[in-house]
Amino acid sequence: MSEFCIVQVEDRVMTVTINRPEVMNCLNPEANFELARIFDAFDADPELWAAVITGAGNRAFCAGLDINSQTPGKKLSEDPETGFGGLTERFQSSKPIIAAVNGAAVGGGFEIALACDLIICSDNATFSLPEGHIGLVPMAGGMHRLTRQIGLKLGMGMLLTGRKVSAQEALQVGFVNEIVPSADLLGAASRWVKMIMRSAPLSVRAIKRCVLDGMRHDSLEAAMGAHYEAIDVMLESEDLAEGMRAFSEKRPPVWKGC
Repeated sequence: MSEFCIVQVEDRVMTVTINRPEVMNCLNPEANFELARIFDAFDADPELWAAVITGAGNRAFCAGLDINSQTPGKKLSEDPETGFGGLTERFQSSKPIIAAVNGAAVGGGFEIALACDLIICSDNATFSLPEGHIGLVPMAGGMHRLTRQIGLKLGMGMLLTGRKVSAQEALQVGFVNEIVPSADLLGAASRWVKMIMRSAPLSVRAIKRCVLDGMRHDSLEAAMGAHYEAIDVMLESEDLAEGMRAFSEKRPPVWKGC
């Protein structure tokens, strides 16, 4: 049962909607841990091949931590083991996750989006990491992911100022994949999911793991020479044989995910 989120499953895709529009979908501790449980179940379910996360309403995707749920002068509430929103430290996940950003992605909300594999946003979306304005820093990976994804100078320009970036600028600097009108946002995310699911699910997961794990190496040669368990699983899969048969028979493959 979900109290703070709406979870829908259709055609092997889980769509999660953070459902706190009255507070711009910011996360109190309970909502934070609920998201972690939802994505734990997603990772564990072999019938689910992809996920989309979005926010209720048009004002915000997620405005980060619910500051009003914290006690001034006291230690901040702890995140789940898998990080803020159950995603920012989900380092071993292999299934693709798309952030469908409607409106503002602020602080931890932006960090959730950065932790996803793709970001599709509405034309009124904005992105910012303004933690410094209240005496904090972006502790859920924003400092590291943003600079790795768009480069040091552009990333530092956002981080040191906490300034708000438009959807158009986000696309230009490279952390957004597509901008669409608000009414088309979930349709666009679904379109990306369908394009992903044309490929074998184990191939998709191997790509994700190889890319992310490869970034831990210091050189291209080391990354290419490393051993990736996800490739071993893919090479032994029924889907590989099915893909080759389907190619020879000039028909669409029927993936099983095994």
